Amino acid sequence: MRKIYLAFAALASMFTATAQMDLPSNFYMQKLDNGLEVLVIEDNTVPLATVEIVVRNGSYTEDSSFNGLSHLYEHMFFKANKDIPSQEDFLKRVNELGIVFNGTTSDERVNYFFTLSNRNLKEGLLFMNSAIRYPLFLEQEMKNENPVVDGEFQRGESNPYFAMFQQFGREMWGENYYRKNPIGLHDVILTATPEKMNIIKEKYYYPNNSMLVVAGDVDHNNVFPMVKEIYSSWEPCDFDPFQKWPIPEMKPLEGETMFLTESPNAQVPLILIGFHGPDTRNDLQSTYAADVFSYILQQASSKLQQELVETGLAFQVQVGYQTAKYTGPIQIILVPNPMKVQEAYNKLWEQISMWSDPDYFTDEQLETAKRLLAIDDAYGKESTSSFVHTVTYWWASATIGYYTNYVDNLQKVTREDIDRYIKTYISGKPHVVGLALNPAMKDMIDLKGMGFVKAE
Repeated sequence: MRKIYLAFAALASMFTATAQMDLPSNFYMQKLDNGLEVLVIEDNTVPLATVEIVVRNGSYTEDSSFNGLSHLYEHMFFKANKDIPSQEDFLKRVNELGIVFNGTTSDERVNYFFTLSNRNLKEGLLFMNSAIRYPLFLEQEMKNENPVVDGEFQRGESNPYFAMFQQFGREMWGENYYRKNPIGLHDVILTATPEKMNIIKEKYYYPNNSMLVVAGDVDHNNVFPMVKEIYSSWEPCDFDPFQKWPIPEMKPLEGETMFLTESPNAQVPLILIGFHGPDTRNDLQSTYAADVFSYILQQASSKLQQELVETGLAFQVQVGYQTAKYTGPIQIILVPNPMKVQEAYNKLWEQISMWSDPDYFTDEQLETAKRLLAIDDAYGKESTSSFVHTVTYWWASATIGYYTNYVDNLQKVTREDIDRYIKTYISGKPHVVGLALNPAMKDMIDLKGMGFVKAE
C-alpha cells in the first residue's frame, strides 16, 4: 500500500499535481496540500451535482471489539455536528438544499454521498465539510441509532441462508473474520459509545486518507477553487494509519473445510464453495483474469451451465470473484435440484477439475466475456450520481487508474492469464464448502457420502 504520510512543507500553490495517470477526458484530478485528493467528473446531462467523500476505513480496520463500528460511524455521519447542532437541524438543512443522501460501508471503504441541484454546489460542499470534519457523536443520538444499525443486522438474519454465510465467513477468514464482516457484531453495535466513535475518527478521518468527488453538471475550473477555500484548513495526520495499525494478512486456508447449516426456512439446498483469490497489491493481472473467467462461466453456452443447469441437476450455478486489496474471495454458489443434490455436487467438482484444460472454453466465449464486461461497465456509467460510487470503490481497493483502464486491461487477458489464475488459486487449492439445508431434507441426501457428516 502506498504511504499516506505527507511532509507538510510550504508549497508554492494550494494544489499539487497528482501522479500522471490515464484518465477519461471528463475526469480532472488534483490534490490539496493537506493530502486530500479531489476528483471532478463533468457530465452536463442534467443540472445536478453529486458530492461524495470516501475514507479508507471499513471492516478491514476492525478487530472483534470494533466490528460493526465503521458502519455505525457511517450512520452517525448524518447527525449533529459543530455547525448543525442536532439531527433535526441536519434534516432541515437537507430539505432546504434539496439533498438526497446516503452512505455505505464495506470491507475496505466507507463513503458518504448526496445529490443536489448544481446551483447549490457550494452550500453542498460546506454541508459535507461540516459532517466529515466536525461530528459531535451526541450520546442520545447514538442511543437512538444503535438499534437502527443493529436492525439492519436483524434484517440480514431473516435471510434463511444468513447463518450459513456467517459460518462460511468464519471458516474462510479464521481469526480475521471480523476484517471481512462489515455488518458487525450485535453486542459491539449495541454497546458502542461516543468514545469509540472518536477513536475511529482519530485513526482514519483525515484528508490524506480520503478523496472528495464532485460529479455532474459542474465545471472543474469552478469546483477546485471552492474546494480549496473550504477544505484546505482540514488538518492532515502526520502518520500512516496503515503502518501504525497494520491490516493483518489473511491466514491461508488448509485442506478442505466442510460444514453443514440447518435452516428450517430454506426452501432449497444451497452449496457455497470458497477459495482465497488474488488481491490488487500482489497479483493485479489475476484480478482481471478472474473477472473474465467468471463471465465465461456465466454464459449459457459454457460447459458449466450446460452440465449443471441444462441437464436439470441444478437450478443455478454462479462463480464470482470480489476484487480487494486484501485477499479477494472466489465464491461458487450452487443451487442444486433438491432431488439430485449429491449428483449436482459431484458434477460441479468434476467441472472444476476441468477448468485448466485448454479446451474447456472457446475463443468465442473468451471474447464474449470481455464484451459482456465492457457492456456492464458502460451501463454502470449511465448515471453519474451512481457511477461515482464505483469510482470511489476502486480508489480504496486499488487505484483510480485500475478502474479507468479496466476495460482496456480486460481486453489484454489471455488464455495463459486465465490458466495461471486457475492453477494459482483454484485447482487443488485449499477451500471451504458449506451446505445449507432444511432439516426435513436430511434423509433425502447422503450427507456422509458428500462429506458433510463424518463416518462413525
